[in-house]
Amino acid sequence: MFKMINNRKILLQGIHEPLAQSMIAPMCGYGTAVVAGVSVGHGGTTVAEIPVFDLVEQAIAAVGQIDTSVVCVPPDQVADAALEAIAAGIRQLVLMPHHVPPLDTLTLINRAKATGTVILGAGSAGLIVPDQFLLGSLDPQCYCAGAVGMIDRTNRIGDAIAWELTQAGIGQSVAVHLGTGTILGTTFPDWLSLFANNEDTKAVVLLEQHLLGNKAAATVIPPDFPKPIFAYVAGQHLPFQAPVSDASTSIAVQKVHPLPHTSTAAEKVAAYKAAKIRVATTPKQLADWLQEVL
Repeated sequence: MFKMINNRKILLQGIHEPLAQSMIAPMCGYGTAVVAGVSVGHGGTTVAEIPVFDLVEQAIAAVGQIDTSVVCVPPDQVADAALEAIAAGIRQLVLMPHHVPPLDTLTLINRAKATGTVILGAGSAGLIVPDQFLLGSLDPQCYCAGAVGMIDRTNRIGDAIAWELTQAGIGQSVAVHLGTGTILGTTFPDWLSLFANNEDTKAVVLLEQHLLGNKAAATVIPPDFPKPIFAYVAGQHLPFQAPVSDASTSIAVQKVHPLPHTSTAAEKVAAYKAAKIRVATTPKQLADWLQEVL
């Protein structure tokens, strides 16, 4: 799992891409040490005083071993960029782009398992440890240090939920956005295991969404999880509409989930209730419940 403390050296792959450009100021302003960028053909230049290299190996030779690479290249180039980072010894990756081909993600996951690499995404907005560091495009103004661990598997409602909690005086220990991809690197069980053993986390919030993900997180929560868990499922009042998937997506999903389906909000809420986990209908209700247990 990601090293939450002392994440000293961060690389931006695709530093000249608009996605990366939009993140540089917030990340550096939050104190995150972006020590280098990679952009083929731009080696020897700088972006916001960050040195740029053509290859990951060149960046490491210049600045020393790098903890994490935030990958911002176009979706069809993510696999090559991530494999280059893994080959260079980087063991934490955040895959930012949406619409990464599922088979590419599956290839990266298999390579990650063989090398002890942790992958967040694809389609991840990153993670934040309030008052310590920011990886990705989460809005740091919405977060404050506290005791709630947040795991987000939505189309970016995490910032809004965190803001509601922050306004109620409820801070976060860690907030992580798993991603929007059909196949993901780290998942709910990985982060639940981390939060179960994290002394700074006293309660956990799971954020899900209508028609995003193959099954509710409720189905993978250990029955003896030692801390209070609450959920919020966006789109509870939306009508069901099955998503259209291409052939490659279907094949990739079947390799991970033999019976693929995308859960509706109603299915997810029902799964949480069966697991005896309360599901908030509004962000304010979520904040009220957290205040009761903290």
